[in-house]
Amino acid sequence: MREIVLDTETTGLDPFTGDRIVEIGGVELLNHMPTGRTYHQYINPERDVPTEAFDVHGLSEEFLRDKPVFARIGQDFLDFVGDAKLVIHNASFDMKFLNHELSRMGLPQLPNAQAIDTLAIARRRFPGSPASLDALCRRFGIDNSARTKHGALLDSEILAEVYLELIGGRQPDLVLTTGPARRDGAVSDWRPQPRPAPLAPRITEAEAAAHAAFIAKLGDGAIWLKRG
Repeated sequence: MREIVLDTETTGLDPFTGDRIVEIGGVELLNHMPTGRTYHQYINPERDVPTEAFDVHGLSEEFLRDKPVFARIGQDFLDFVGDAKLVIHNASFDMKFLNHELSRMGLPQLPNAQAIDTLAIARRRFPGSPASLDALCRRFGIDNSARTKHGALLDSEILAEVYLELIGGRQPDLVLTTGPARRDGAVSDWRPQPRPAPLAPRITEAEAAAHAAFIAKLGDGAIWLKRG
């Protein structure tokens, strides 16, 4: 199973009033294990960056001016995502922005059913407790000391660790009948193979004779005489 842990940074809270995406970051998981493959893109929002947004992510209008606009990277982003599940903290926010940008280009939108909302998972698991990314890092003992400001790729990497803890630990699918994930997303069908020849018996002839004599004393009802 392929998943993309995803985060975006924006100029504000509402794409329908003119706010735009300024950064996208994603981390690929196969069968809940990081592959090392990531997606990261700064984006020119074609507008100013309000002070409130800059204070959150530190991406200025000047820094973003020479970055590609979303129209130049939208298809590449969709190609990276494919049909993978999108693991997002507060998924409705990011999906709203992504689909608004995609619709501006006339590209297919991402179905909401494709998203897994870690905020909703955290609230179900720990009702009444803080469920921010920082709070979950504290709960699970995950180092987020590098997170002095929000950053899409860094936050995706941190969220990947949080997500694996939320669903039951760093290796939630570790079972003996499942093999390692291949790079193409398939899982090798590993199973123990039969021995080419049975092991030789380890009892001696004297032990076998003693056992037969013991069974003979038990009569015809002895369970050793029954055949399944």
